[in-house]
Amino acid sequence: MSNDTVYLGTGRRKTASARVRLVAGEGKIQINDKELNEYFSLDQAVRMVEGPFNTIEQKEKFDVIAKVEGGGVNGQAEACAHGIARALLKFDEELRIPLKKAGHLRRDPRRRERKKPGQPGARKRFQFSKR
Repeated sequence: MSNDTVYLGTGRRKTASARVRLVAGEGKIQINDKELNEYFSLDQAVRMVEGPFNTIEQKEKFDVIAKVEGGGVNGQAEACAHGIARALLKFDEELRIPLKKAGHLRRDPRRRERKKPGQPGARKRFQFSKR
């Protein structure tokens, strides 16, 4: 792997989408021009982003530069992890088996259900009165 090689990956979750660039480095993760721990204050979100690297045990090999937009904290963290996993596949196709087994390559399709007309929410109904 040469020093100027860049591996790109796009990750999505709900309304969040992340554009991820992997470059040779020493394991720094930068999201929207901030350090990982500075951008995500929750430990769970930090662990989620580092998940693909922990699966393949090669965290110190790459630097990650990610641009994330939309969604909330968890959605953005999952989008980053999805993008990292897809970029790692471009680096080495043999990583597909462990990444897939750990569930990092699956795009979570769940989204918010839309509000229906004539009722207060997606599933909620106005109170029914018989008399």
